[in-house]
Amino acid sequence: MTQQLPLVPPTEPELTGVRNFRDVGGLPTVDGRTVRHGRLFRSGHLAHATESDASFLAGLGLHTIFDFRNAADMRLEGPDVALPGVRNLNLPLSDPADGAEFWKMVRRGDLGQLRSILADGKAADRMSASYRVIITQRTGEHSRILHALAEDSVPALMHCAAGKDRAGLSIAVSLLAVGVEREAIEADYLKSNDPHRRYLVRREDNSPAGMSPEVMELLSPLFDARREYLHSAFDAIEATWGTTERYLTDGLRVGPETRERLRARLLDEG
Repeated sequence: MTQQLPLVPPTEPELTGVRNFRDVGGLPTVDGRTVRHGRLFRSGHLAHATESDASFLAGLGLHTIFDFRNAADMRLEGPDVALPGVRNLNLPLSDPADGAEFWKMVRRGDLGQLRSILADGKAADRMSASYRVIITQRTGEHSRILHALAEDSVPALMHCAAGKDRAGLSIAVSLLAVGVEREAIEADYLKSNDPHRRYLVRREDNSPAGMSPEVMELLSPLFDARREYLHSAFDAIEATWGTTERYLTDGLRVGPETRERLRARLLDEG
């Protein structure tokens, strides 16, 4: 039975220019342990971090920031703020050209265009498909992440643009590798829907028509964290490798010794 998730620590910051930040510490594992606080963090991009945000982040003692954005993301948002003494590892989890025209249409398209590409479940289907692709085609990147965490890269912060999809999957894979319960992984993933965490939708037409309720409803599947998306990733693991164990060992080349080092670095002592 899944343990009750811990309450959000009262010290969780309200960062001004960084969305969706949180510590994943406290999540329960299947063998009764918990993820240690202060080891693994997640957020949206750090490009708009204020001076006070940067000061807080610098105080976390981070070893590595994993930035999963691609070149198109960088052009749109800008590079992360530099934190002294912290390694920034850019590890794109989608091709820079993948979906560039699609996202241009999202930002610029009129209602008719948006209906044509997003209505009737097409937006949600696109999201589920992207989760499956990241799981099945980005095994090399996820292997590199887990090996880095096992060696020397914690405390670590993982982020993409919104901090819910690419970062959400990388956090989920990391938590699976140390035996966190799937229900707990899902509950943490869904926190990205909290109003103060959500990505701020960018539209070049920010007029009442361009941001109308129908337009926002069409865009909603792209900016939601939905159970069905995460389940599509879990389903892809099972369809491709059969079990999580085989996904980790055969898909990600993460053996028992590496997983034990991961547990030592990320979990409270059992």
